[in-house]
Amino acid sequence: MSGIDYKSSGVDLDVYEESMRRVGKLVQSTTTPGVMPLPGGFAGLFRLFSEGRQYKDPVIVSGTDGVGTKIKVAQLTNRFDTIGIDLVAMCVNDCLCTGALPLFFLDYVAMSHDDPTLTEALVTGIAEGCRQAGMALIGGETAIMPDLYRRGDFDLAGFSVGVVEREDVLTGKEVKPGDVVFGIASSGLHSNGFSLVRKVVFEHAGLSVDDHVDELGTTVGEALLTPTVIYANLVQSVLSVPELRPHVHSIAHITGGGLQENLARVLPDNVDAVLKNNSWEIPAVMSWIQKLGDVAQAEMNRVFNMGIGLVIVCDASGAEEIEAILSQQELTCYRLGEIKKGNGQVQLG
Repeated sequence: MSGIDYKSSGVDLDVYEESMRRVGKLVQSTTTPGVMPLPGGFAGLFRLFSEGRQYKDPVIVSGTDGVGTKIKVAQLTNRFDTIGIDLVAMCVNDCLCTGALPLFFLDYVAMSHDDPTLTEALVTGIAEGCRQAGMALIGGETAIMPDLYRRGDFDLAGFSVGVVEREDVLTGKEVKPGDVVFGIASSGLHSNGFSLVRKVVFEHAGLSVDDHVDELGTTVGEALLTPTVIYANLVQSVLSVPELRPHVHSIAHITGGGLQENLARVLPDNVDAVLKNNSWEIPAVMSWIQKLGDVAQAEMNRVFNMGIGLVIVCDASGAEEIEAILSQQELTCYRLGEIKKGNGQVQLG
């Protein structure tokens, strides 16, 4: 009679090793010149001064986040190769608001039992997100906890690190009356408000992920799983131009809390951002959810990005050139309004 082993407690180390073999190539696909190889190491190494980069007073910028209950939609559709993009986006887009250049990413996956196919799919999305952001996936952790998660359940968390010169850190303190407010389109819901989304779509309306929605031209699952946009390349297209960077005064990532709460975070106390209500296009998926659940407009504005995923505030003298660069990107750029004297609020009118 054999004694108790780890496998009998719910953790199969042979299956775990198979998962690690599968993700190796995915991690390698994100390698950038700053990554230092450390075979068998306990941590990831990254050279800050790689590629001939020079800094006078570099500031390391970090951010962490998760995917939230969008994971539940992925489980319903049995598709797991896109929410890793959401994970990277939610972390990286926050760091971009400081003016930082993304450097590397770490992930944390917690699940009930090791599942090489699931792990591979999740890391496929994470690696794709890292490539989109121009950053390396240099480490991570897969935690198997059968007593904390029901079989099939899992959670994702991520950690992004970037760098910015101290003199270039965007704090919003430079924002002044006359500045122009640009909004960059979102791809839809991104990764916020999914507890409300699921209540409206699945509980209230009784729909399934396979139901086709005519006004969206796609299934429920496909519409809800559209990945969050990663704005790294778009932001760098402006900040990498030396003569334009000083014209950028603040950047806001529009997530939970909506446009008003998130933009207010990067405004000084003596100004308001005055935005025109009809100056951008609201995604069809949000109009559909609002109608489906009879959700009040104020609640929609507070929970969702309503079509604007990122806001850039710049001074008027550089606005035209910055708008020209932003308009060359794949995502639509909207001129939302301007900055006026006030008390740190965002006005929609």
